Amino acid sequence: MPSYEMDLPKFEGYNTQVLGISVDHVPCLKAWAESLGGIHYPLLSDFWPHGQVAQQYGVFREEGHSERALFVVDKQGVVRYAHIHDINQQPDNEEVFRVLRQLEPDAVVPDTTPAVAQETQPPLPTRVQPRSVVLYCRPGCIDCRLARRFLEQHGVPFIEVNVLATPAAEAKVREWTGGPLISPVFDIDGTIVIDFNREELMKVLGLT
Repeated sequence: MPSYEMDLPKFEGYNTQVLGISVDHVPCLKAWAESLGGIHYPLLSDFWPHGQVAQQYGVFREEGHSERALFVVDKQGVVRYAHIHDINQQPDNEEVFRVLRQLEPDAVVPDTTPAVAQETQPPLPTRVQPRSVVLYCRPGCIDCRLARRFLEQHGVPFIEVNVLATPAAEAKVREWTGGPLISPVFDIDGTIVIDFNREELMKVLGLT
């Protein structure tokens, strides 16, 4: 959901309304959005009748919650794209943009790549260069983007591994996390840092 927030101008360029739908009740959705710093597209509650919309789309599970699913619906109400994926996976927005380009071939879409104003960057701290840094990521993960920017700004060379395209890497990450496929995960000279934690990274990387 945060990755949709980041790419919202691009979705709007394709004349697309982004909607999030959950079987959670409204206060829960409001608290969740606030914990992310705010979501600027509608979050809809499918709480009561519980999961009725999810049932209509064929994605309601017997356990009482919805599958993690993506749908693209055109202006005539026709479902033009549907994808159900594992709860631990985060699909790349580019797949959705591919469908939107077919529906809106003449769309003028802004570049949502964040610009880094080098002249405003504070002096970078000194550090002890680790022997190796491996960054395990998933496509479309907003924390992975922040992790890349953090490492680049601090001049830390790293190797990036897409865990969804590398089964051995996915298995390794699940071993480190105790099961969940969390991203990003850092392997810094054999020291594992799970998730994007600036303070822990500063310590492990020897940034002062």
